[in-house]
Amino acid sequence: MSRRLVQRSALRRIAFPIAMLALGAGLAGAQENSQVTADRELLATESYVRPPEVVERIVAAPRHLNVQLENPNPARTQFLREVDDGMPTLERYGKPHTYFAGLQVDTKANRARSLTTRSAAGLEVIDARSGERRTIETPKGARISGAVWSPDGSQIAYLVHTDDASHIWVADVKSGKSRQVTRTPLLATLVTSVAWTADSRNVVTVILPTPRMTRPAEPVLATGPTVRWNEGTTNKTRTFASLLDTPYDKELMAYYLTGQLALVDVRSRAERKVGGPAMIVSADVAPKGDYVRVTRMVEPFAYTVQYRSFGQVDELWNAGGDVVAVLNTQPLRDGTDNDDDDAPGGDRQSADTSRRDFAWHPTSGALLFLKQDPAPARDSSASQGQDQASGGRAQGSRRRDHLYQWMPPFEPNGATVLLEGNNRMSNVLFSDDASMLFAVESGGGFTTQFAVKLSEPTKRYTIYRMRGNASGRGFGGGGGDSDSSTFYNNPGRLVTKRGAVDGNVAMTSEDGRFAYLSGTKYFPNWQENAPRGFVDKVEIATGDKTRIFESGGDVFEEAQVALDDDFNTFVITRESPTMVPDFYLRTAGGAVTKLTSNTDFAPEVTQAQRRRVQVTRPDGYKLWVDITLPRDWREGTRMPALFWFYPREYTSQSEYDRTKRTENANQFPRVAPRSIETMVTQGYAVVQPDLPIVGESGRMNDNYIPDLRNTLSAVIDELDRQGYIDRQRLALGGHSYGAFGTVNAMVNTPFFKAGIAGDGNYNRTLTPNGFQSERRDLWAGRETYLSMSPFLYADRLTGALLMYHSIEDQNVGTDPIHSIKLMHVLQGLGKTASLYMYPYEDHGPQIRETVLDQWARWTAWLDLYVKNAELDSKPDKIAVQP
Repeated sequence: MSRRLVQRSALRRIAFPIAMLALGAGLAGAQENSQVTADRELLATESYVRPPEVVERIVAAPRHLNVQLENPNPARTQFLREVDDGMPTLERYGKPHTYFAGLQVDTKANRARSLTTRSAAGLEVIDARSGERRTIETPKGARISGAVWSPDGSQIAYLVHTDDASHIWVADVKSGKSRQVTRTPLLATLVTSVAWTADSRNVVTVILPTPRMTRPAEPVLATGPTVRWNEGTTNKTRTFASLLDTPYDKELMAYYLTGQLALVDVRSRAERKVGGPAMIVSADVAPKGDYVRVTRMVEPFAYTVQYRSFGQVDELWNAGGDVVAVLNTQPLRDGTDNDDDDAPGGDRQSADTSRRDFAWHPTSGALLFLKQDPAPARDSSASQGQDQASGGRAQGSRRRDHLYQWMPPFEPNGATVLLEGNNRMSNVLFSDDASMLFAVESGGGFTTQFAVKLSEPTKRYTIYRMRGNASGRGFGGGGGDSDSSTFYNNPGRLVTKRGAVDGNVAMTSEDGRFAYLSGTKYFPNWQENAPRGFVDKVEIATGDKTRIFESGGDVFEEAQVALDDDFNTFVITRESPTMVPDFYLRTAGGAVTKLTSNTDFAPEVTQAQRRRVQVTRPDGYKLWVDITLPRDWREGTRMPALFWFYPREYTSQSEYDRTKRTENANQFPRVAPRSIETMVTQGYAVVQPDLPIVGESGRMNDNYIPDLRNTLSAVIDELDRQGYIDRQRLALGGHSYGAFGTVNAMVNTPFFKAGIAGDGNYNRTLTPNGFQSERRDLWAGRETYLSMSPFLYADRLTGALLMYHSIEDQNVGTDPIHSIKLMHVLQGLGKTASLYMYPYEDHGPQIRETVLDQWARWTAWLDLYVKNAELDSKPDKIAVQP
């Protein structure tokens, strides 16, 4: 008997088999023992199988029992928690669903599929000062999502999902009792959350139209050919997995997106319809409930892009549903103007001169928005030198930005300027009493956080001014800003809280004199000094700062929620390499009280031995490698090793080095269901090398193959020299672009006995308009595309390759056809390979049965072809061309 149990499945047959296995030539004559036989049987099993007991325990651990304190009520006395119930099941993911240009819809229940598959099982509230937990009554057997406090904190609205419908329920916080408030089922395909009116009396939602149009009937016979037509227009779109295909698809999509906006009285359950049926993307009601800002999707739909690129119109409706004003229109973005989100220079917002960042004034009922002046005309004869001197923008080309206030009844020319800036503004926030306004201005290479008293709108108070941009590059994260002095003097971000009406406001002290900045302090010698969370108290009038909290050097702490406006009592998280992350109540004097008692569910992995090694390639490039070893590993013991990696592109050593600045040695090891470090429980060293591909900007991939080969060679040599690995028993693997790298390594190097490649792309000619950071098309970078396509060199493959692929993979560029065709080729070449196709899964498996099955097959595969390779046939011996 195998040490792994085979779990039979009653699932119906699907279009693709769960497993396809091809054994290499000569395998039948290899010497076998009982374990080898058991591994082969498991690998060939056409039903879901289970991994070794310790792996299953770690993968399926009840991580959902660990508590996060993240959703405070307006008074900051309680936290709201959606209670999960573990990994999602095959039953939930297998419910009928349809794809509409990237939008996944549970058509039986008229909702986004994610509400069916990823919702929670219940609700509870947690006392912010004691950690005491109390269950909120929810419908038995139903799924829960989108829980939100009412503005007065007395109620909680949430979505309840049954097999065939979604409804809004409201819980009374004091009693913990809930009741259904919607009479008509929701249409939750685009609007997947619930919102309150400011008076806590109504919720805003989208329900099914009554009467609803008849569901379009699919033609019994084809009405004509599939038509695609282009007349000299350049249209370089991505290789999207899910697109509309026929006129019927368009009709069906419109049917499942058309809903009725409604205000529902939570006491009487009366539903007041607002306007007529429309394809509503979002609805933002004014504090007084008399106006609603509505975003609608509009036709025509397209066959070339996904639904997020379809046209939209942003409108202001009155309570009767009449359109008071058209605020913005966004036409269909079909790719013809290089308007894909990931296209070079595709930051459409940077050139945007339309109204943006709409918000309701918390007290006056005015609609607020930002609008920037157009860029000034440029003198093309003089612009080149100016651009070079100013980092790519002509000198003197600042564009003033304006914050407008538009009061009811929203006359066409009634908007007035509330605030002006010399550069683009963002992150506009009011104080809770609406007497002060905070904003960020970015331009000229600087970011300035400032405050303005609305009684003196021309006078600014600088909270901080730093080099970098408002997105945080250079001071907030691991971005590419080269000014290290700026990065290591990160000022933090403005602390916010929920406002008295609704939405976030800037948190100021009780006397209104101070604001707060919260962030993370980083150090140049990141190997020795871990990051530290901090909070600064800033005097608004002077900009003077006082640090009121900073993490110690031996643990990592972050302030999460201030329980009072003077920051005297606040909730922090604390963790270390040996301390599970937990939440604590901390006072200004430093006293702490533990609020949660979270559990380490994978000590075999979290307590494993870890090493970080720097490796130098033959070209002098330095990179880092993380090694995880079993917790009982002894110095000098050479381990069979699994390399797991994901190639990334850089233009220089310094650009790569900057990505390490946010490394945190004081974090507790995270172990998720698919964490590859779990393989240490099976007697492997897990090696995770950085795999930098380095070259001239826009041409880094010209060096892909030599950098891949040289990096892996250098890493193996160094780890062999230090005695960590048995270089005769090596495997490698990766997911997505890591799978692509895995197969490339197996056709371009002789180092590995086996590989694991998941949801990958193996033929770059099928992504001809670009991929990852590669922006040349196939015809501009022909040789690079071809050399990077392992499908074209499958005859060179050495070692045994296990592939897995999600049948419903929606990732751009990783259509399952890549794995299917590569498997076909490897069979024809007599290679040792397998392919497992998983039903209902998207890019990156989630289902409990799937993940357990993968671990079972991975461990069997590596045991068969790596750990116990001497019991099996010799690997293919094929010359590797340079």
